[in-house]
Amino acid sequence: MLEPLTSSTGLLLALVALALVAVAILAVRVAMKLAVRVGIVAGVALAGLYTVGVIG
Repeated sequence: MLEPLTSSTGLLLALVALALVAVAILAVRVAMKLAVRVGIVAGVALAGLYTVGVIG
């Protein structure tokens, strides 16, 4: 019963799946940090344009 789970193919597939999950989690974390930074820059830029009188 444990043979399919401990065979090299099954173990390799499990390791690949684990690596994919880790990469996906890392990508989401990086994307969130980037989105926050872009939002801050956009807010500062819009505040500057509003202060100068270009918009508003």
